[in-house]
Amino acid sequence: MNEHIGHLYNRRRQAEEGGGHAKQAEQRKKGKLTARERIAYLLDEDSFIELYPFMESRSLTREQRILGDGVVTGYGTIDGRSVYVFAQDFTVFGGALGETHAKKITSLMDLAAKNKAPIIGLNDSGGARIQEGVVSLDGYGHIFYRNVLYSGVIPQISVILGPCAGGAVYSPALTDFIFMAEDTGRMFITGPKVIEKVTGEQVDAESLGGAGIHNAVSGNAHFSGKTEEEVLAGVKKLLSYLPLDKQISSPSSVDEVSSSLINRLVPADSTKPYDVRAVIQELADPKSFFEIQPYFAKNIVIGFAKHGQKTIGIVANQPKHLAGSLTIDAADKAARFIRFCDAFDIPLLTVEDVPGFLPGIQQEHNGIIRHGAKLLFAYAEATVPKVTLIIRKAYGGSYVAMNSKSIGADLVFAWPNAEIAVMGAEGAASILYDKDIEASADPQKTKREKTAEYKKQNASPYKAAACGMVDDIILPEESRKRLIQAFHMLAHKTEERPKKKHGNIPL
Repeated sequence: MNEHIGHLYNRRRQAEEGGGHAKQAEQRKKGKLTARERIAYLLDEDSFIELYPFMESRSLTREQRILGDGVVTGYGTIDGRSVYVFAQDFTVFGGALGETHAKKITSLMDLAAKNKAPIIGLNDSGGARIQEGVVSLDGYGHIFYRNVLYSGVIPQISVILGPCAGGAVYSPALTDFIFMAEDTGRMFITGPKVIEKVTGEQVDAESLGGAGIHNAVSGNAHFSGKTEEEVLAGVKKLLSYLPLDKQISSPSSVDEVSSSLINRLVPADSTKPYDVRAVIQELADPKSFFEIQPYFAKNIVIGFAKHGQKTIGIVANQPKHLAGSLTIDAADKAARFIRFCDAFDIPLLTVEDVPGFLPGIQQEHNGIIRHGAKLLFAYAEATVPKVTLIIRKAYGGSYVAMNSKSIGADLVFAWPNAEIAVMGAEGAASILYDKDIEASADPQKTKREKTAEYKKQNASPYKAAACGMVDDIILPEESRKRLIQAFHMLAHKTEERPKKKHGNIPL
């Protein structure tokens, strides 16, 4: 027995060494943690239980095989909640994915789904393992299939801590959230050398697929961090907002706290910008707002917050950027977030101050109609509690798109200064009263008078309330209390929809 035990310890030590101490030292010189160090930092102390440590490639020669085959897999806890995690080991074949490597990941995904627990992938890989040929590509296919199969069943989080190239990028793209390390994370389908050879374009890896590009330009990533530790801390924070199980909601309480500050955060002049995040901070529990994709499509703000001690998702127009108008990227960003919240029974709050869809040839030619329809589809499809607060402008089709009563909002509140109309009062007055203005002795004065008249008669929130499009007009300082009461009332909402295989969102 002692001989067998000794052999077991020796095999475990070999698996833990991965590609060896020299390659681990190279990893650390690049400012990167090893696969096991990453897992240890992410999970609660001594909670990690490794699975499949002795699996190895069937395709490589005996001399080439390494126990674990370049990926560490297992389960543990983060703040006491169960999670499943895999970490690619760059010291073993550059983290390249082969048949066994993929089988370890897919087996872990199946186990996570059976237990309704989140799965976190720590990606650091050179791509498909060339030595194994087409079976490595087949391995990616099995991972992609499970990404889709378990979408909406368990939260899936990808963390890019090194290269992620070629077909490997599609698994993170299919997951719910992507984190990237700013100094080391890279994501692209074809690398700089291939691009230069094929198209003649010259670009470095950072400019092509770095964290900055994917967080601010492409919108592929949701979060970034300067160090790996900062990135992994972000993963922990995100998990604290997600329900333990999509069928279980945390308790809520009616909070009596209100803020008079909120009344002064939004300028009375509807043309003046302000930061809607300051309003969100007053509506949410103190210091609880966790913004998602803060650098992409800045004209809309999305994120999680605690609201009466319960997690909600927030979608808000941002007048600080493009006056808060809706664009292609903003519609995509919000629609995907809405669908995630709906999949995991997270209530939605919409904070509305929108002047319209952004006009322009580029937006039209690039498909603002199709992309705007995604936002409409996502809101209308969602069956979770949905509440809208109109704090200033709500114009035209964008008013409808931002969770209006007509597309399924359970409750809509408006501040007394809100303007709800087909278009802005000034523009409408110019069209409706153009002859009166031109014939006037003082056109500017007449225009101001007609604008005020139109605003009073047609853009007042009381007209919308009279038609049942607004449930109540409330004071700004009572907003937080009223919203908490609303979500408390909607906590057991159920809504039956026509039976169908699935809808056909305008992708």
